[in-house]
Amino acid sequence: MRVDPEDHLAISEVARRTGVSLSALHFYERKGLIFSVRDSGNRRLYPRHMLRRVSLIVVAKRLNIPLSDVAAVFTTLPTDRPPAHEDWQRVSLIWKRQLEERRRAIEDLEHELTGCIGCGCLSMKACLLLNPDDTLGRQGPGPVRLQNGAARPGEGRRSTRR
Repeated sequence: MRVDPEDHLAISEVARRTGVSLSALHFYERKGLIFSVRDSGNRRLYPRHMLRRVSLIVVAKRLNIPLSDVAAVFTTLPTDRPPAHEDWQRVSLIWKRQLEERRRAIEDLEHELTGCIGCGCLSMKACLLLNPDDTLGRQGPGPVRLQNGAARPGEGRRSTRR
């Protein structure tokens, strides 16, 4: 296969330009997040536009966005050509919505923790820390009130912030 070197970069160059290790690039390729072609010497060459994908993966990792979410968004992008402005706008909107949801969840958690820990009363009637008879254990592992956003077993999400 004849590959135009102006449009493709060796894996070492992608690693150098993005700060991502060779093994991570191989991993991302196995996961279908990035794509390469092979030259006549069977060396991996990446289209230049894969630099942006790799950079977005790096940013997503910093924001604790799971690779599965990155992969889901990347499936909407073309692989045979550089994504157009409209493609990136669509991806940006998807991630913006996800980040807004995460921001709201973090603000709710902050409010709940500040109210509960800051109160200091540990009220037997109102405290979110109580779990009489381990009723929350039946709802699953982990901090189910925080994960599900429920104030008490059997109650819906309580919004204390307004």
